[in-house]
Amino acid sequence: MRGRNEEPPRRRKGPPEPPPRRGPAHGGPPVLEAKRPPASARMLALDVLEAVLGPRRQPLEEAFASHPDLARLALRDRQLARLLVATALRRTGELDALAAPFLRFTPEPPRLRHILRLGIAQLAFLGTPPHAAVHTTVELARHGHEKAVPMINAILRRVASHAAERLPQLDGPRLDTPDWLWRSWVAAFGEPCARAIAEIHLREPPLDLVVRDEPSAAATRLEAELLWRDVVRRPVGGAIETLPGYAEGAFWVQDVAATVPARLLGEVRDRPVLDLCAAPGGKTLQLAAAGARVTAVDISGDRLSRVRDNLARTRLSAELVEADATQWRPQAPFPLVLLDAPCSATGTIRRHPDIPHHKRPADIERMAALQDRLLDAAVAMLAPGGLLVYAVCSLQPEEGEERIRALLERTPALLRDPIGTDELAGLPVLRSQAGEIRTLPCHWAERGGMDGFFIARLRRAP
Repeated sequence: MRGRNEEPPRRRKGPPEPPPRRGPAHGGPPVLEAKRPPASARMLALDVLEAVLGPRRQPLEEAFASHPDLARLALRDRQLARLLVATALRRTGELDALAAPFLRFTPEPPRLRHILRLGIAQLAFLGTPPHAAVHTTVELARHGHEKAVPMINAILRRVASHAAERLPQLDGPRLDTPDWLWRSWVAAFGEPCARAIAEIHLREPPLDLVVRDEPSAAATRLEAELLWRDVVRRPVGGAIETLPGYAEGAFWVQDVAATVPARLLGEVRDRPVLDLCAAPGGKTLQLAAAGARVTAVDISGDRLSRVRDNLARTRLSAELVEADATQWRPQAPFPLVLLDAPCSATGTIRRHPDIPHHKRPADIERMAALQDRLLDAAVAMLAPGGLLVYAVCSLQPEEGEERIRALLERTPALLRDPIGTDELAGLPVLRSQAGEIRTLPCHWAERGGMDGFFIARLRRAP
């Protein structure tokens, strides 16, 4: 609001300005300024949920990290907000099914639906006492939706009375999985496996860390389980930055399945390795820690800055190149090339529950076309006799087996280099007759699962 002694702004061409607001200084009644609701975990969760499910379809992590109230909340409240949003995204189908019998019409605007989902998530899945869940959710509705408060209150109370009876009758994995994804997984892996994948997506994932030295001792120090080779797994929760050894670069975050592609290049010490589409950088760190001379290429400068920060923290080195990998070319071809291609990321839904809400079948077609261009570029940068490892964190065959089949048909100089059964001993994987492998989210379900990857290894003829 302008002070009395300020000059009025110059009029710009455009639509007419609204009439001035009347207040005591202008002979009218007092004007009540709209106040921003106080910062709280539930208000932050509501804002983030609206951003993720709104027309912009903002990624969950981006919406969460950019919220203006995030820094105002204590760590415990931030964790609660993240859990609330993740549960609402993972369980949307069940939450809507629990509310449906008590709705006479679809609540509008969509923010009201999100308020209901957050309230029902607390009642049905997070163990919040009913009176607290109802009260805090009604308070959310009071900020801008006062007329809807009686409806929100009534629905939540009825859900609280019937949730224990209704929940066992719902097919959660099926309700919470989009139809097109369910059909594709059933076709690719069979219905029992598709159901196991959908079930693991409903659970909060543990935290995997790759440790630099003495994995057994590191597991004890980090209160973690030694999972496989140099990967330790911590239970859900906690801030990474507070863990012992973080500042010294003793570990980095990387799902156990995501560590496989770099391992399949074999011995890399003192050898040049090209890491294409390198960000967020876990594989770059792996290769650098193994002694490789890494050139890491990524199209995003912002994402490369995260790689640079992690290299500095872990005291590792790599050459970073900000470039479009379909266009950039090195001065000389590389004997080892790793392409972890951009994809639909349907293999990471357990960590990114916004993915089912954002992806569509058309996205798979678009990503497959990009993967073809990247594969052709990778082959152009591969030295005769060199190895190419292709990986995607996708469960969709269109981005995995079908891309390799098409590549081999158009590139006679390439041959499959089958991945041996002994190379990944101790890790549950699916291996095809052609020697390509898949990890599935439901593998090691009793230990928290893992990301879903497709990985193939190819060799260029000498």
